[in-house]
Amino acid sequence: MSIFIDADSRVIVQGMTGSEGMKHTTRMLASGTTIVGGVNPRKAGTSVDFDGTSVPVFGSVADAMAETGADVSVIFVPPAYTKSAVVESIEAGMPLTVIITEGIPVADSAEFYALAAAKGVRLIGPNCPGIISPGKANVGIIPANITGPGKVGLVSKSGTLTYQMMYELREYGFSTAIGIGGDPVIGTTHIDALEAFEQDPETEVIVMIGEIGGDAEERAADYIKAHVTKPVVGYVAGFTAPEGKTMGHAGAIVSGSAGTAAAKKEALEAAGVKVGTTPSETAQLARDLLG
Repeated sequence: MSIFIDADSRVIVQGMTGSEGMKHTTRMLASGTTIVGGVNPRKAGTSVDFDGTSVPVFGSVADAMAETGADVSVIFVPPAYTKSAVVESIEAGMPLTVIITEGIPVADSAEFYALAAAKGVRLIGPNCPGIISPGKANVGIIPANITGPGKVGLVSKSGTLTYQMMYELREYGFSTAIGIGGDPVIGTTHIDALEAFEQDPETEVIVMIGEIGGDAEERAADYIKAHVTKPVVGYVAGFTAPEGKTMGHAGAIVSGSAGTAAAKKEALEAAGVKVGTTPSETAQLARDLLG
């Protein structure tokens, strides 16, 4: 089992023929992902060879879905064109759209988030590394060779900390690791991932990585207290951040005491979550639970 994607996921790549799209399609294919098409209106009817695998290019997401049965799209297009690409995917009824692009205006994200909610489809991102279920599917830019399948579920706001935690717990393996992105408006939240991991029979321990700014981690703590029975280990990036300074991700803005790493740690611990003050300490807390 895994969450949101699995070995049967059929993936299309919006922006496949661009440099980033080409590079990461090559990587996703090499890790066993079933990629059934790309989308580029100007190159519809052509195909691209990836180390012997020929992937057709379609003129639209709707065409790609009709021809291939695709149920996941991953977007590698520049920020100026991302909103139209996401809207196209949502309007076509794509069940899951993973948005890798960073630098998307918050107004654009808010618009396509509202559309996705109205249509009942799932977005991951934007400004995220994507999602991987090792050995089954890899949608985005997460390196596939860090670890294999296993019993840890990981949800993280930070891309690089996703990779570090996967490496730290590589001997246990992961059911799914998902990078949700650090922008102020995102599709899939910590709570969405926690709910899915709680329901996934193969996930035994959940690791949640947050960061300073906003109140997502506090809301996740409330959800954990009410709904999650599996052990959860947490880390909040930004313990050493100077007060009043905007750090890193667009969402990492601290107002007074709200949004600080200490406040988030306190809320999580009150919900029974073991919280590390460094990624390595967090990994050790997870190891202790995994045995």
